[in-house]
Amino acid sequence: MNWVVGPDGKKRWGKYGAAGLLLVADGHVLLQHRAAWTADGGTWALPGGALEFGETAVEAARREAYEEAQVRDFRVVGERVTAVHGSWTYTTVIAVADHLLETVANEESLELKWVAVEDVASYPLLEAFAKAWPELQRLVAPTTPGQSPEA
Repeated sequence: MNWVVGPDGKKRWGKYGAAGLLLVADGHVLLQHRAAWTADGGTWALPGGALEFGETAVEAARREAYEEAQVRDFRVVGERVTAVHGSWTYTTVIAVADHLLETVANEESLELKWVAVEDVASYPLLEAFAKAWPELQRLVAPTTPGQSPEA
């Protein structure tokens, strides 16, 4: 079983926590439209998922991004714990690609889409991602073209 029940009584995926990849390129971020059968299906969030035993958040985010979007060509620039529920945490790993990468969605996605940073909040976001987005947006919204995020 890979679910954990937090102190608030809610089930969360990932016995050891979870991580997602906030991939930034050319003023856009890669969003995943979650398949209906997934937790909070139909919402938009980041490619990501449960940490495996002994895996770091960066390792999990890289693995999940490849499994869910077939992306690899990026460099990690930082990470932020964006949700804590008892001993369970969700870490957002921030990464940069040199250009908008081609993606291939797996069965966990209805689609993948590069979305302009300023438009992300207009999508129906997964609740936890929506709560974390204002802080994350400040980290990834460059003040000048070509500037890397300050993660």
